[in-house]
Amino acid sequence: MNPRRPRRASAPFLVAMGIVASRLAGLGRETVASRLLGNTGAADAFAVAMRIPNMLQNLLGEGVLSASFVPVYSQLLDRGIRPDDAQANDGDPEDDGEQDAAPEEIAAREQRRREQMVQEAGQVAGAVAAALIAIVGIAVAVLVTLARPITFVLAPGLSSDSFELAVSLVRVTALGTGFAVLSAWCLGVLNSHRRFFVSYAAPVVWNAAQVGALVVAWILAFDLDGIARALAWGVAGGGLAQLLVQLPLTLRLARGLRLRWMRGNKRLREIRSRFGPAVLGRGVVQLSAFLDVMLASLLATGAIAALYRAQILYTLPVSLFAMSVATAELPEMSRLAHDPAALAARSRLSMRRVAFWMLLATVVYVAAGDLVVGLLFEGGAFESADTVLVWFVVAAYALGLPATGMSRVLQNTCYAMGDTAGPARAAAFRVSVSAAVGLLVMFPLDRVIVGPDGLLNLADALGLAWALPIAERTLPDTVRLGAAGLALGSAVAAWIEIGLLSRVVRRQVGRTGSVRAALGAPVVPAAVAFLFAATLKLLVGDWPVLLAAPLVAGAATVVYAVAAHRRGVSEAHMLLQPARRAIWHWQSGPG
Repeated sequence: MNPRRPRRASAPFLVAMGIVASRLAGLGRETVASRLLGNTGAADAFAVAMRIPNMLQNLLGEGVLSASFVPVYSQLLDRGIRPDDAQANDGDPEDDGEQDAAPEEIAAREQRRREQMVQEAGQVAGAVAAALIAIVGIAVAVLVTLARPITFVLAPGLSSDSFELAVSLVRVTALGTGFAVLSAWCLGVLNSHRRFFVSYAAPVVWNAAQVGALVVAWILAFDLDGIARALAWGVAGGGLAQLLVQLPLTLRLARGLRLRWMRGNKRLREIRSRFGPAVLGRGVVQLSAFLDVMLASLLATGAIAALYRAQILYTLPVSLFAMSVATAELPEMSRLAHDPAALAARSRLSMRRVAFWMLLATVVYVAAGDLVVGLLFEGGAFESADTVLVWFVVAAYALGLPATGMSRVLQNTCYAMGDTAGPARAAAFRVSVSAAVGLLVMFPLDRVIVGPDGLLNLADALGLAWALPIAERTLPDTVRLGAAGLALGSAVAAWIEIGLLSRVVRRQVGRTGSVRAALGAPVVPAAVAFLFAATLKLLVGDWPVLLAAPLVAGAATVVYAVAAHRRGVSEAHMLLQPARRAIWHWQSGPG
């Protein structure tokens, strides 16, 4: 009987709960920020300032550590051998006489071996932390020193005022991002010890610090630039707080931790060999993000801010449903690296779960995204036209949600087998496709505006020469749809990436179940739910958004769950079982 099984079974739930807490806090932060900043030039500057330092977090943070550090560290915790000499125990004098030893002596030797393993694991974790501190320190110094040329290269289309503000904000947010990278190291240690909730709930304090800064700026009646600066300092202070929340438990679990590199250690060499390709893979993903910012800066004012807010909504289901499953499964998948059949079965189950949730998110965002955006962001400086723009962008992103979610599972399968190069190559190809498609469609879409009377051709509406700077061709109460073109490019590229990853995984562990199989059963329920949600939205179009948004999203969820259950989709019980329990308790309650 394995005493760990209950904790493993609840791991995705714990991750999900932590992510729910952090994402709700993030939505609360963005609700306040959108009302104070809107889709203005100051909002564009802050979005750029968040994107540039986030390069550190994405290059050195959770994704890279999940690919390189977590599998090795998890295996160390699961073995009773020395990490730097796995075969040394074969010649251990104690082992030679183990057959003749008393049971108490054998148990004592095994305990000593486990303690030695824990100490070695702590030393490896400390060595990785020391390397991260050195790299992050240098990188933050470079960002602060070269903020101006870096901002110019990555956002050449910003107006002069927005550019100067972005430079000053980059220097502040870079500090907080350095703390966030070290928080990701804590997350890796905690996940390997199956302590999931603290690490994923820690961003709550990061968001709370930003909300606090926004409230102070509002009370003191700061102008738009002042609000953006206050928010940047909230990012920096919140990053430190997020690290401090996780650090005590991390230090207690990582026994034997020493902040120094250990030369010649076998496990550190393995981490280093995985680290390089993982960084390259994350690097090409960052290149895609930077290309989006660079291209969006060439569009009308507000395009960068619209992308930023749409990505907050887009990453919510990815984090909640895909990352909660993938993160909890990675340590367990790493322990199954020696059994490809078991690993393939675990990957297949995870893909079905993720596909079920991602299709539901796609339905809600495409059919009722305007209601969701209006409920969360509209008000103050964020106007109804801004709601329409963000809806178009998030709906375009949502078309690639199922592929994006399932890719996380396939990437983890590769990481568990020690392959970080395959996902990196797939990511590089995805970036190329995303940039090419986005560049192809964004400028034609930016010739279309949405005004009070619907869609209009920009040239007809303004009658301006196309030689004018693109940001000057604006009208009051209108938005331009160019940013949606970049999101469409991302969606197309996501489906191509998952096709490439499927081939890589098939070579590693055999067939894990095709993407088509994971999506096949829930697709029809998703289509039914979409038609129902779109029809219902037309019927309640004049209702207050506070009532219409929950009604349409909730009804779509119920229809999807019931239709999926009727189609024999086993994952539907994740939605229906809580409702059945509630009905049963209600019926059998007072009596």
